[in-house]
Amino acid sequence: MRKDVKEKIINAKRIVFKFGTNVLRNDDKEISLSRIYNFIEDIAYLKKQGKEPIIVTSGAVGLGAKRLGADSSESMSVKQACAAVGQSRLMSIYEDGFDKYGIITAQILLTEEDFTHRRKYLSLHDTLNTLITLGTIPVINQNDTVSTEELDFYQDAFEVSFSDNDKLSALVASELDADMLVVLSDIDGLYDDNPKLNPEAKKIDIVEQVTDEFQDFVKNALSPVSGGRGGMKTKLEAMKVVTRSGGMAVIANGKTPHIIKQIFDDSEKELPGTVFLPTENLANKKRWIAYATNIQARFTVNDGAKEALTKEFKSLLPIGVLNIEGDCQKGDIVSLLDTQGNEFARGMVNYNCSDCKRIMGHHSDDILKILGYKNYDALITRDNIALL
Repeated sequence: MRKDVKEKIINAKRIVFKFGTNVLRNDDKEISLSRIYNFIEDIAYLKKQGKEPIIVTSGAVGLGAKRLGADSSESMSVKQACAAVGQSRLMSIYEDGFDKYGIITAQILLTEEDFTHRRKYLSLHDTLNTLITLGTIPVINQNDTVSTEELDFYQDAFEVSFSDNDKLSALVASELDADMLVVLSDIDGLYDDNPKLNPEAKKIDIVEQVTDEFQDFVKNALSPVSGGRGGMKTKLEAMKVVTRSGGMAVIANGKTPHIIKQIFDDSEKELPGTVFLPTENLANKKRWIAYATNIQARFTVNDGAKEALTKEFKSLLPIGVLNIEGDCQKGDIVSLLDTQGNEFARGMVNYNCSDCKRIMGHHSDDILKILGYKNYDALITRDNIALL
């Protein structure tokens, strides 16, 4: 492990820990209290050192399903009922465990709307920072009881900001300017092939940048495992969010005893897992536009508009738009696609979709004549565009 990377990990102060469903359960699909208390012990140790841990946890649905004797995959309503029963049980485990070390926990249940609405997003940021300042450990989970993640029927162009705790943990890390995200799953890290199918697969120790090409390279990596929603695909998407927000991240095996202490061990031992290094530090508003909010519509633009946006960092003018799918209001976030259908940016739109459809393909000078009013020359101004 490179010395500079190891030092950054050891010196990380604000750290988000994400625990997947399968590391919280034993082989019999029962809650693994010993493993959870192992995590609690290690995190309590880090907190005593002055670090600021935040936990994003799965497991509520599984706990509730076990308690109710229900099949959580049966329907959305059954899944939500299981979450309602399991969440209180899950939180009591964390609360009792950290209480042994004199540490107060705070439960936070989130849905995609808490990120989509800018005011809610900023309020959540302030609340979490206040809880950390007061010395608590926030314990965060997706609010499966009321979550609207399965809104695919709403409209073809609609896309939620997150539908699994991998992405949720990345959004929390991004919003809080965390130094590091630690994702604990039932795998040792990222491999160059599927280690369950190829015994010669090699673990990748350091990833400099999560590019589209890199994601294609590992497309045959582990698929979602039984009981969880994610897989390597969702984890790589989470890594991209964190590393573009200025943080670093680690994927490691949560079934390894005291894995958290091993990650932050200041000895010469090799770091377990795979480390993802920061690539840039997007401004907070552009992080929100790029990753944290729901997508209400898709705008397809011509080649000239794409070049102006990506190379000259210009605004998106009506004349550059070829097609619009979906229904948006002024201030909503929309996806920008090239002529091949590839998403390359997202932005906050200045007009509602019905008006955008009327003026697309026209010069900005024609907006007033077509709409009867004119607020902006651009459909999306450059300060409200985040390149992906």
